[in-house]
Amino acid sequence: MRLTSRIPAVIYGRQTQPLNLELKLKDFDDLLHRSASETILVDLSIDGQDAAAKRLALVQAIQHHPLSGKVMHVDFHQVAEDEKVTVTLPVESVGEALGVKTNGGILEHVLFKIKLRGLPKDLPEVIEVDVSHLDVGQAIHLGEIKLPAGVEAIGDKGIPVIAVAAPITEAQEAAALEAATAPLGEAEVIGEKKEGAEEVAVAPGDKKTAAAGDKKTAAAGDKKAAAPAGEKAAEKKPAAGKK
Repeated sequence: MRLTSRIPAVIYGRQTQPLNLELKLKDFDDLLHRSASETILVDLSIDGQDAAAKRLALVQAIQHHPLSGKVMHVDFHQVAEDEKVTVTLPVESVGEALGVKTNGGILEHVLFKIKLRGLPKDLPEVIEVDVSHLDVGQAIHLGEIKLPAGVEAIGDKGIPVIAVAAPITEAQEAAALEAATAPLGEAEVIGEKKEGAEEVAVAPGDKKTAAAGDKKTAAAGDKKAAAPAGEKAAEKKPAAGKK
């Protein structure tokens, strides 16, 4: 199917049975390029069914190829016009923050996406947040974002979404650079032996074995050491026998 520039898809919902679909790759790519996000509300016309009976659906999930980024599969969630749905939408800042413009602050996006709940017709494609009034040290929290009527944000209303942080001083930047380029300390080698030194590990229960081994070694060494003296004694006997 994908070799013929078509995409496998599925549509499901609370009041409908799942149905497998095929989409034209070009048509779906055009839809994505015209949209601000991948959360899109569409009217689906399915071949073989009544053209007037279009299905209202949300693009629930899109699977992309990990390397090429091409669309591999699409999930549609069929909804009713009077049914509230929960979606995740991206957050975009609008304007230039006062703290960035006048005090050199840094605009930080703490949350790039937030969850909203509402009727399909009331949900925006993207959430725009005006940051022009933000000064250094100030933030816009989830509960402070202006949303369309009938739409509510889901989550902790006190969590910051966009903030303006103080600029980094030269001293802080130099300290961070020094910490990043500082050489690593030498690792201590545990159990390192000195040159020419030998270590013999003896377990506590092996003292007898070690002692016995020392005696055997000593005895064996004594025999080897006494061997030359015995040879001399053996050489003297023939001389005595010549009498």
